Parts: sequence; C-alpha cells; structure tokens
Amino acid sequence: MGQRGFASDNNSGIHPQILKAIEGANTGHSKGYGDDPWTREAIALFKKEFGEEVEIFLVLTGTGANILGIQSAVQSFNTVFCAETAHIQTDECGAPEKFTGSKLIPIPSSDGKITVELVRKHLHGFDFEHHSQPGLISITQLTELGTLYSVEEIQALADLAHSLGMYLHMDGARISNAAITLGLPFKAFTRDAGVDILSFGGTKNGMMVGEAVLFFNPTLALQTKYFRKQAAQLFSKMRFVGAQFIPYLRDEIWKINASHSNRMAKILETEVRKLKEIEITQPVQGNGVFAIVPSAVIPKLQDQYFFYMWNEARNEVRWMTAYDTQEEDIYNFIKLLKNLLNN
Repeated sequence: MGQRGFASDNNSGIHPQILKAIEGANTGHSKGYGDDPWTREAIALFKKEFGEEVEIFLVLTGTGANILGIQSAVQSFNTVFCAETAHIQTDECGAPEKFTGSKLIPIPSSDGKITVELVRKHLHGFDFEHHSQPGLISITQLTELGTLYSVEEIQALADLAHSLGMYLHMDGARISNAAITLGLPFKAFTRDAGVDILSFGGTKNGMMVGEAVLFFNPTLALQTKYFRKQAAQLFSKMRFVGAQFIPYLRDEIWKINASHSNRMAKILETEVRKLKEIEITQPVQGNGVFAIVPSAVIPKLQDQYFFYMWNEARNEVRWMTAYDTQEEDIYNFIKLLKNLLNN
C-alpha cells in the first residue's frame, strides 16, 4: 500500500461509497454513451442543484471538461484570458489552444486570482481584424495557489465579460473545497454570480474518474455534443461516470470529503506555522498549503512523503491534503520535518 503523502489529491483512492456505486452499476447491459438510467439520474441531480434549464455533459477528465467548455463558447479568432498559473495555461499541454485555435493570454498574479483591473489592461482591439478578439475569461475556483474567489469578485468579472460580449468560464476542479470554505451552495458562486460555463470536478475529491461541464447559458451548448466526441470525452460506458455522481451529489459525499480535506489542511497549516524556518506563502483557504522550505531538507522530506516543488527558484513547495488524509499523517510528517530542520 502506498504511503499517504501530500503531492496531490489526485493521488488518493476512491471513496468507498463511490466504489460501491460503480459496482452497483456493473450489472447486466445498458445503453452506451450516456443513454442509461445512471447518467440520467446524475443529470437530474445536477439540475436540482443548479436549475432545470442547465445543460450538462459528463466527461472523463478535467482537461477534457475545460476544452469542451471553452471550445463551445469561442472561435479560433478569440482570446481567452486567465491567470498565468491557470491549469489551462500551465498543465494541459496546450490542449485548449489546440482544440479551440484560440489565443491564451496569461495574466500575472501573485495569488492565482485575476481581477477586473488586471484583465482590463489586456482588453483592446475590439472589432479590429488585425487583433485576436477578446472572447472569454477563465478563472479557477479554488485557484492553483489554493486561494478563493469571493462571490463579489466573481460577479465583477462576469459583469466585465458580459458588458463586452464575452463569457466567464470557471475551472472548478476543486469546487467542492471552495463551497465548504464559502459556506455556500454551488449555485450561489457560479450561476447566480454570472458564470456562463462551469467545469465541475469530482476526481480530486474521491471519485475514480469523471467531471461535468455545465452550461448556464444553454445556447452555448448547441454544438457541444460534437466537440465532446471529437475530444474523445464521450465514454461508451458512461454509466460508470454517472453512477459515481449519484452518491456524490445525492448523499453529499462531496461535502463530507471536501470538509475533511480542508480541515486536514488547516491542521497542517497550524503545525507548520510553529516552525520559524518555514514561511507559508498563501492563505490556506482550501486543501493546499504553499510554503518556502530550506532547500537541504526538501529531498529527504520527499523521500518519505512525496510532494511537488512549486517554485524551485525560491524553494517553494505545495502540500495537498485529500479526503483520506489522516491526522497521524500530518503529525508524523511534522515530526520528520522538525527532525530534519534540527539536524
């Protein structure tokens, strides 16, 4: 059995109730490509959460969800604005640009968040055929630096986008962790805040595989089923994705898991702040802790509790907690860290 480390919430296993749901769907034959009772029930649960007129497409991966959402809203001559740390910019191998043909403009930000003021500086060339046309703003909730957009910040970006005929996309890979911190239902900081397209994540929070793309502006989804097929995101045995979302939403597994991982990150933050040699660099608003650590201890620490470097130039690391992180994992990790710092 692999040691529980702090590299990524992707590294955790499958929540037992999710695994049981997959097993429950593994009976007999059922129509493929989403025309099955499990997928229909999952979509009904999404509609209950977000509204009846929302269009929902289940997919396999977060990258696939982002591609599908963005591609449905832009043309190849459009520009997509995002934070320079955004997953679509740094970790998707250029997939959004390949599939959409659009230009990504990464905006520098010290905390992973972009603001109206930061975006406005890049808005020019409207209706001028020599310039890529501003088309969409993409934000991540929680951000890649573990920080959180408030409802007001999302609304401000949505208002800016809509005033200029643009759209607002949200990468919600860790949307459940954000909902816990905000203490709000999903709808309050997505659809009600002006978001047009949402990539709704499940894999990082206890599911095996599966994400969803939600369109709060249904007219944007008219061609999405074709884009989904072309992007290899139309799973023939989609019932096994739909089956996972049923307990995830109906039984609020999302809330149980995200509450736990957020709480584990707070414990980790509390313990790390007691160490004068360590500097936490970002507010801990979800399940990630970012910290500057003396370079000499990092490799030895990684040998026993693997994690990723975030910024090697300044010895900044990222520690992620997951739904199955245990308090003993944190205290043993801190014990090792203290020993390494003292030697």
